[in-house]
Amino acid sequence: MKIASTIARYLLAIIFLVFGLNGFLHFIPMPMPPGVAGQFFTALAVSHYFAVVFLLEFVGGLLLLTGRYVPLALAAIAPIVVNIVCYHVFMDPAGLPMALIVSVLWLLAAVNVRSAFAGLFLKSTSSTVSAKTI
Repeated sequence: MKIASTIARYLLAIIFLVFGLNGFLHFIPMPMPPGVAGQFFTALAVSHYFAVVFLLEFVGGLLLLTGRYVPLALAAIAPIVVNIVCYHVFMDPAGLPMALIVSVLWLLAAVNVRSAFAGLFLKSTSSTVSAKTI
C-alpha cells in the first residue's frame, strides 16, 4: 500500500502543480463553461478568488512532490478537492470522472500519513480536553 500511496502522491502533485501554474501562466486553454458554471467562474475570477486557489494548488503540489510537509499539503488541497467534486456534481457533470479520480488519489496519498489526521477523529468535548493535550 505504501507504493500505491507514493504513486498517488506524485500523480496528485503533478496534477496540482500543472493546474496551479496554469492559473497564472495560462498555457492550457480553458474555455468558459456555459450557463451557471460560467457565471460561477466569472464570479471567482472577478473577485480574484482564483489567485488564492491557484496559489494553494501550486504550493500543495510542490510540497507533495518534494515529500515535505505532506500532511499539511493534503490538508491545504482537501477543500479544493471537495470544491472540484461539488462543482462537477452540481454544475458540470462532464468532468466528474476526473474529479473522482483526484479524490481517490487524495485518499490514497492520505493513507500513508493517516496518523497525522488521527486527532481529527478523537471523540472528545472541550470540557474533557486537558492542558496536556493542548
